[in-house]
Amino acid sequence: MPGFGWISFTTDYGLADGFVGACHGVIARLAPHVRVIDVTHQVPAGDVRHGALVLAQTLPYLPAAVHVAVVDPGVGTARRPVALVTPGGVLVGPDNGLLPWAGDALGGVTTAVVLTNPRWFADSVSHTFHGRDIFAPVAAELATATALAGVGPVAGGATVPVTEVAAVLSEAGAPVDPAELVRLPEPVVRDGEGWLEAEVLGVDHFGNVQLAAPGARLAALPQRLRVGEHPAVRGETFGDVPEGELVVLVDSAGQVAVAAHRGRAAELLSVTAGALLRIDSHR
Repeated sequence: MPGFGWISFTTDYGLADGFVGACHGVIARLAPHVRVIDVTHQVPAGDVRHGALVLAQTLPYLPAAVHVAVVDPGVGTARRPVALVTPGGVLVGPDNGLLPWAGDALGGVTTAVVLTNPRWFADSVSHTFHGRDIFAPVAAELATATALAGVGPVAGGATVPVTEVAAVLSEAGAPVDPAELVRLPEPVVRDGEGWLEAEVLGVDHFGNVQLAAPGARLAALPQRLRVGEHPAVRGETFGDVPEGELVVLVDSAGQVAVAAHRGRAAELLSVTAGALLRIDSHR
C-alpha cells in the first residue's frame, strides 16, 4: 500500500549505549508496520562531514524511505530540526550541513520544513537527545500519516510523490527555502596537465583514501603516477599492483581513490579526511 514502509537510520551514537535501541523502540511503538535499515551508527562522534558523506553515498541505493540522520553536536542549541522532501525520500535531522549532500544525491530538495509542531514530538523533549524525542517520532509519524493519507511510494518503490508528501509533512512545521539550509563547504579539487590535487573526503575501514575528485578526472592522468612522494599506478582493481604498492582508481562511489594492495594507503600516505593530496606523473 502507499506510505513509507522503510525508515533508514544513521548516527554517531555507537553501539555501546542504549541510544540506538531507544530510537528503534520509539519507531516500533508509533509505526509498527515500518522496517528500519541501520546504515551505520559508527560515524565518528560529532563528525558532521563524515556523516554527510556516508548519507550521500549510501542512500541512493536504498528504497524510497524516511531517512533519519543524527550527527548533532549542536543538539539543544538554536540549530534547527528539519525535514527535507526529495524524489528519493524524506531526510529528517539537524540543519547543520548533515543532510544537503544526501538531498542532492536523492534528486534535489523540493521542500524543506522546520520541525516546530510538538504534536509530532515525544511528550517530553530532552535537550540532549533529539534523535529519540524529535527525529525518530517525526519519522514514524510521517510514515503513519502518509499511509493513512494514501500517499507515498509504493512498497519497494524508488521515487516519492513529492507534492503529496510535502502536503502531509506541512503539518509538522513551517516551510523554509531550501537555499537557506546550512551547507558544508565544497571540498577542494584542482587539476592541470598531468596532475590532480584534491581534498581527502574520507578514509574507509580498509584504509583506502577517497578523494573529492570525480572518477572522470582520472582519465586525464598518465599510467605511472606519484601520490605525494610515493610511486603509484593508475588502475582499475586493487590487484593491479604488487602487494603493498599504491594504485589510483575509481572507487565504488565513482570517486578517485588511492589504495594499497593488501595494505592501508592512508597510513602509508599519512593522511586523514580534510588533507590535500596531490597526484601527478611519476618521473
